[in-house]
Amino acid sequence: MSATGRLRPASGVPRLADRSVIPPLTGLRIALALPPWFAVPPRAYGGIETLVADLADALVERGHDVVMVAAGDNGTRARFLRTYEVPPSERLGESMPEVLQAAWISHYLDDLDVDIVHDHSLAGPLTAGGRRVPTVVTAHGPCADEMADYYRHLSSRVHLVAISHAQRRLGPGVDWAGTVYNALRVADFPFRRRKEDYVLFLGRFSPDKGAHLAIEAARRAGRPIVLAGKLLEPGERAYFDAEIRPRLGGDAEFVGEVDMPTKQLLYAAAHCVLFPITWDEPFGMVMIEAMACGTPVVALRRGSVPEIVIDGVTGFVRDRASELPAAIDGAGGLSPAACRRHVERHFDVSIMAAGYERVYARIAAAARAAAPRPAIRLGGSEPRTRPAR
Repeated sequence: MSATGRLRPASGVPRLADRSVIPPLTGLRIALALPPWFAVPPRAYGGIETLVADLADALVERGHDVVMVAAGDNGTRARFLRTYEVPPSERLGESMPEVLQAAWISHYLDDLDVDIVHDHSLAGPLTAGGRRVPTVVTAHGPCADEMADYYRHLSSRVHLVAISHAQRRLGPGVDWAGTVYNALRVADFPFRRRKEDYVLFLGRFSPDKGAHLAIEAARRAGRPIVLAGKLLEPGERAYFDAEIRPRLGGDAEFVGEVDMPTKQLLYAAAHCVLFPITWDEPFGMVMIEAMACGTPVVALRRGSVPEIVIDGVTGFVRDRASELPAAIDGAGGLSPAACRRHVERHFDVSIMAAGYERVYARIAAAARAAAPRPAIRLGGSEPRTRPAR
């Protein structure tokens, strides 16, 4: 495997190298900047906030001084600077909370003595050009259309990190600083070998996520399906009313948005998790959450799916929705232990933290080397700055 974690085929099966034992690099001062929408960690929906909460704790555990700028209450071991007292979740999708969050982030960072700013917000990186220290930005969104243009412009003044190689391929004009896969704290996820009969769909109710395809595939496979996820924004409600509600019935149950403990129980007991996305998603946390519980994933071959699911080992990756029912049937023959091991070896938070450490260290070292040397007085002459070599 390459230094960035690219999958390479071995005996016909994509394989990642084991990075579970990586010596920590200690002593960096890191500021983490978050979007305004949810607390850290969130009570239910909030993939970025869940990810960064785990990253913050892992970085503290590895000896770094971490401060977080975020909304709501702090549920991590990092020091905390609050923006919104109550996250404006009901305004998700509006521009003003993002802009105000960026202003708060900029204000707080003016007074912080850190080596690296790691920004996970959308608008916050726009203020990075005026910072005294380098900014790392994780590209959580799709690298296509207007977002691709945004990332291309950003990458000239921040250090942009991709979350998959599929994402990088969609943004060939972006100057990427590295690739670090998303991750989770595997030990927090319950492992279960014996499964129940139902299949699970978990995610936002958007056409991109393919919940309607999941219901149809489960029906053709003769299995009940449980659907859970966020139903908050107008577009999500419109899709649900048009495509999901008419398909619900005795074999298709909608249980709403669920908190993490309930989500984990649903994952662990499911026969398999369906991930029939219809867009090139850069990374799907649902896939690694399911596999951490020992549950295989049946997915369509879009975006990062082939990088995360090992076809025939931890799930099935198919090209057409018509192939999903047979894959659902076959999921019962896969090993729950293999699913769990795959996540332990490649998508545990310790591996993600080590990946970001390498990015931070390289960028911080380059910034120190490029900094001008102190002014030197020669006799009565005016001070002058010696350029860095």
